[in-house]
Amino acid sequence: MGPTADATRTAAIDAFKALTSLEGLESAAATVDATPGWIRRDTPILWPEMHSAFVPMHWSYPAMKAALDAATRLVGLDLAERRNLVLKNPSVKGDGFATLSTLLCAYQTILPGEAARSHRHAPHALRVILEAKGSFSIVNGEKTPMESGDIVLTPGWFWHGHGHDGTEQAYWVDGLDVPLVHLLEPMFFQPHPQEYEPVVRTVSKSPMRFAWADTVAALAGAAADSAGHFGPTLDLAAPDMPTLTLKVHRWARGWKGRPFRQTANVVYVVMDGHGCSTIGDRTVEWGFGDVIAAPGWCRVEHQASADSVVFAMSDEQLMRWTKYYRIEAVA
Repeated sequence: MGPTADATRTAAIDAFKALTSLEGLESAAATVDATPGWIRRDTPILWPEMHSAFVPMHWSYPAMKAALDAATRLVGLDLAERRNLVLKNPSVKGDGFATLSTLLCAYQTILPGEAARSHRHAPHALRVILEAKGSFSIVNGEKTPMESGDIVLTPGWFWHGHGHDGTEQAYWVDGLDVPLVHLLEPMFFQPHPQEYEPVVRTVSKSPMRFAWADTVAALAGAAADSAGHFGPTLDLAAPDMPTLTLKVHRWARGWKGRPFRQTANVVYVVMDGHGCSTIGDRTVEWGFGDVIAAPGWCRVEHQASADSVVFAMSDEQLMRWTKYYRIEAVA
């Protein structure tokens, strides 16, 4: 500690010793970069139960698809690393981007013959493929198909890029834990030194790909939760992505889930069917390709008006690891 710092500390000590009022103490605390724990503040340190700053949301795939089609006319992959539209929760101000407090989603498209440059980043990511035939993903040198209904993983710090060998435009939904990484601050990003990652091998089956046919077959034998909240559910293993929980639900026509609330933040992607969900005080009608955001501790109730398959990405596993996870039935 230098002479100037030592003098500053001595002055602060003398000032505190001379204080004669609580108000003076509260004001003086700021001079040593501290704040009293006992004062009233606009945002308290503790409160009785969870409430999210984020609001329930619903994005319509037909509308987003039209926006993506416009992007293909106006945005080339030479301009954008990815041609995507991020789903921003209206609670986020300015140029923010989060879908929920720990999750980010985006709709993305690629044209036949295009290739998106390879890169890697700290956030864990995935793609729910809505419409694609002939598109592919390259993850750590392994080229795998990206066909309609597939779920493709790109764990944090894995090289990844994608391209399209087919003849029809491809569309999907991205899911990442970017807001969580921003909160914790270990963000890293690196473009591939060769721009496009070389293909080491080409496979149809990979731990990085959950093919639609396999998902449908597994759902046929999936069990429903005993509480009646979620219906028959398939858990997708993603051991390299420990901050995310990935599930697929099968809801038969006429199924209605028991209302609940949980501390996990959840984004749903409709892979097939249609129905409606009430999230908090908002009820939405959903169909194929739509995205629904359910903030933690909102009342949630789902029902299907046709046989439906719905993907769910959440931070449940993270909440469980931290001992913050709660779930309860509600009226």
